[in-house]
Amino acid sequence: MSKKSNVKNANELSNESDSTKFEQPSALDEGLAGAENKVTQKNDEAETKKNVTKEDKAGKNKKKKKEKKPSKIAKKVRETNSELKKVTWPSFATVVKKTGVVIAVVIIFTVILFGIDRLLSLLFNWFTSSLG
Repeated sequence: MSKKSNVKNANELSNESDSTKFEQPSALDEGLAGAENKVTQKNDEAETKKNVTKEDKAGKNKKKKKEKKPSKIAKKVRETNSELKKVTWPSFATVVKKTGVVIAVVIIFTVILFGIDRLLSLLFNWFTSSLG
């Protein structure tokens, strides 16, 4: 190679290295950019904390209202109403018929128990009068 080509190659290399210098940030630039990013990040974090704190304060008030548990009686009433909605109620005619059956059975057993009581009472009186 001739000297001219060497000089030309050297000039091209220096030009290329100059252009690469401008394209690549220096360590100082990176340090400044990193510092700026850290400051921006800290500011963002501070704003976020302020917003979160405001939300927490608002949330605490809401949570207090939401955390208020209903009394046991109110809870029981709600559960009872919920269960009563699930019940299939009989018709009035069915209720009357079944009530009639219950009353008839009660009358029959009353007569039977009255008869047994009267019989035992007569037997007791007969045994006590014969002994005495």
